[in-house]
Amino acid sequence: MTLNLVKLCVGADSAESLQAWVDYRVEQARLAGREEVTTHTTRMVPTRRDDLLDGGSLYWVIKGKIQVRQHLVDIRPFTDEGGIKRCDLVLEPRLILTRYQPRRPFQGWRYLKPEDAPEDMRSAGDTRAIPDAMRRDLVELCLL
Repeated sequence: MTLNLVKLCVGADSAESLQAWVDYRVEQARLAGREEVTTHTTRMVPTRRDDLLDGGSLYWVIKGKIQVRQHLVDIRPFTDEGGIKRCDLVLEPRLILTRYQPRRPFQGWRYLKPEDAPEDMRSAGDTRAIPDAMRRDLVELCLL
């Protein structure tokens, strides 16, 4: 059964700023000769690894709303220098815009069932070309 994660995106104030950060990290990995994927380190290791890697995504909450998702590629547990167990969530670098879905603040990550996840943004045009503020307004007007 496919399962997803949802997590607050700290430091990004729009889908565009998150994509810029992801692009920067991928470029740095490429220049260093490392794998060109995005990782996000978290303290808790998901116990439902197989379900998450069966087509699951990490949904990012930006400014109180789920706005984008990234496909989960791998989950890599490790122990840091201080002896604390952590894991890297390995993500595809491509962000997929979703319909906005309000979320209250929470700590860490939460599992997200597919039926509770917002739909991907679909329209006749490329919604990534629309500035974030305008896209927010269009979504609130139910035009996207």
